[in-house]
Amino acid sequence: MAILLKNGYFAQNEEMIIQDIKIEAGIIQEISQTIPSKAEDTVYDLSGYYVSPGFIDVHVHLREPGGEHKETIQSGTRAAAKGGYTTICAMPNTNPVPSTVNRLTAIQKIIKEDALVKVYPYASITNDLKGEDLVDFDALTKAGCFQFTDDGVGVQTADAMYRAMQQAKRNDKAIVAHCEENSLIHDGCVHEGEVSKRLGVNGIPSICEATQIARDVLLSEATDCHYHVCHVSTKESVRVIRDAKRAGIHVTAEVTPHHLLLNEDDVLSKDTNFKMNPPLRSKEDQQALIEGLKDGTIDFIATDHAPHHVDEKALPIEKAPFGIVGLETAFGLLYHHLVLKGTCTLAQLVNYLAVKPAEVFQLKQGDLAVGKPADITVLDIDYNGSIDKNTFVSKGKNTPFDQQEISGKVIKTFVDGKIVFGEA
Repeated sequence: MAILLKNGYFAQNEEMIIQDIKIEAGIIQEISQTIPSKAEDTVYDLSGYYVSPGFIDVHVHLREPGGEHKETIQSGTRAAAKGGYTTICAMPNTNPVPSTVNRLTAIQKIIKEDALVKVYPYASITNDLKGEDLVDFDALTKAGCFQFTDDGVGVQTADAMYRAMQQAKRNDKAIVAHCEENSLIHDGCVHEGEVSKRLGVNGIPSICEATQIARDVLLSEATDCHYHVCHVSTKESVRVIRDAKRAGIHVTAEVTPHHLLLNEDDVLSKDTNFKMNPPLRSKEDQQALIEGLKDGTIDFIATDHAPHHVDEKALPIEKAPFGIVGLETAFGLLYHHLVLKGTCTLAQLVNYLAVKPAEVFQLKQGDLAVGKPADITVLDIDYNGSIDKNTFVSKGKNTPFDQQEISGKVIKTFVDGKIVFGEA
């Protein structure tokens, strides 16, 4: 028995064509203009809908274990499926931290039991994210970790990062870096600039991020290690990454939807739904991020989905945790603000959300082609509506985009040919 997806729109050379897809055993077997169906086949008529490779998000916080009141692997992957994501990569700032094989294996067990989409867990770079002793890179690689990161905290010493890159390179893994120099944080909770002055709170300067990236690209060059920069937010960071790529250093980078679509002028009050790390920067920074994405300096978009409980976000801005949710809102916001306003095409947006993440991290998925996993997202690009956080399936409702207008909507999501969101 096969699964047939019929009459869907595909982007080909920036034009729309109608194609059918035949799926068997979770793999795309055929793509052509017309595929005849048999009585025993399961057929989905996708007339009027756009068919995309399933989105891939390499930067997601699922909170389990230890933070199940914020999110679980089950609720987070439900949110991913609803947002069109078929593969997500879980950050290691959980309790306990997956800095040992036993801890990583325990998380993999929960993923196998509860996940609706593919979840690849990171291992930490240092034990318990403390920035001191390195983890056993060999053992964690053998146990199946995705890559290595201390996301949430920057690796503070050049020596620790240098030794980590040597270990990662030996295991053919990337160092995925949250870049933040602790001595420059200044107890900040927003960008150091107009918004920090206006709100009367401490700010985080741009150099807090860019100085670590500058250090790390040189360490990457010295070790020949793949270095990936998380959630780039400043024009200085874009410049450093661009220069590093021109020099032939193996550096890649991601940007979040919120840093592309918002800047410090949007932070009108001490609303903690606008508190994220890195913070929303200046208009000049925002424009540099957009240009960096368009010219390839920044490789793709990742949400940094960071759910928190409502009581935590109700604390004063100085004490509330950093982070917002993003899996369920990313496509509608990006299609509305980037595609419909001419910043990029739909095909380019799909490239940022699916194709490039797969290419950067050498994943089998991320492409609609014969022999590839049938990880597929179906989109209604004619939809117009607004975001309602009360409809989120994520446990986290912490978003600055509530009631914002969106265009485009995920209709169905398939993982290995199995429908995980939308009507069967």
